[in-house]
Amino acid sequence: MTRIGFGPFAARARRSASLPIVLATALLLAVSPLLAPGSVGGSALVGMLPFAAVLALAAAGQSLVVRQGGLDLSVAGMMSLASVIVTEETHLARGLELALVACLVSGCLTGLLVTRLAVTPLIATLAVNALLVGTVYRITHGILSSAVPEPLQRFTFDKTAGIPDIVVLVAAVLLVGAAVLGWTVAGRRFVAAGMSPGAARAVGIRVHRYGVMTYVVASLAYGAAGVLLAGFVGTPSLSAGDAYLLPTIAAVVLAGNRLGGGEGSVVAVGIAALFLTQLQQVVLGMGAPNSTQLIIQGSIIGLGMAARQTRAALPRLWTLASRIAPTQGRAYQAP
Repeated sequence: MTRIGFGPFAARARRSASLPIVLATALLLAVSPLLAPGSVGGSALVGMLPFAAVLALAAAGQSLVVRQGGLDLSVAGMMSLASVIVTEETHLARGLELALVACLVSGCLTGLLVTRLAVTPLIATLAVNALLVGTVYRITHGILSSAVPEPLQRFTFDKTAGIPDIVVLVAAVLLVGAAVLGWTVAGRRFVAAGMSPGAARAVGIRVHRYGVMTYVVASLAYGAAGVLLAGFVGTPSLSAGDAYLLPTIAAVVLAGNRLGGGEGSVVAVGIAALFLTQLQQVVLGMGAPNSTQLIIQGSIIGLGMAARQTRAALPRLWTLASRIAPTQGRAYQAP
């Protein structure tokens, strides 16, 4: 005797949201030597992984904002400002302190604009990004010729067992973040606040507080990514963070995060960052111009959103099918 139902299929569809990016990344790494010989060699991977780590850290911050139903456009400004601060300041400790203060101020300002003044996240983060960019030009007067302190450069180039330390650090941060979001009370409340703010308020969760903390933590992630980027490139440009705005959004979409808030995976975002960075390396290795990468990233966001909407509709389709299936809820004897 067998009972036919559709519920398990819907649950499995929700759990497998991050599976496509894992499979896509494995496939890309497998076919990369065929498309661009040498793109997965030892030196190529060592040169690619630090940039993937920087993108993963920034995209993790973006994913937190997305999971609260927002979208952060201050990524570029915060990364640029943090990289400029540690480059202009001769003492690394002092530079890190100033970058930390800048991240806290930026995150608090954005969070208060969104949660207390009800400013649309896109408008609030766009305005804050303008303030950050203006601060960059105020500090540098349009010229940045200094190099980052030598200890920071040494850290970003050091390796442990052949793996860049920057990659180990970011991987540890992502794993800790995933553990906090998945296994702690604060993490579960964070997810509840993003998935259904009204229901979260009804059970006593301080949604506004979680909203402000989300932007603060995200800003810290952008700032840390900017610092690591500055250490790796030595002398960053004034607009070093501009190249990371679109990829952070693409990584969040590729990782299967729901833009409406709630669902998501920090680890999957890291894998998506690896996918995008390796894809860029393959595209450039094939001789395509940089503009092709922008087209690919924009297409990924569009296609990812379309796929997400289709996947979100599957449980509803299965529910509808369960209502009209003649055998639903009845015992069925196989012939």
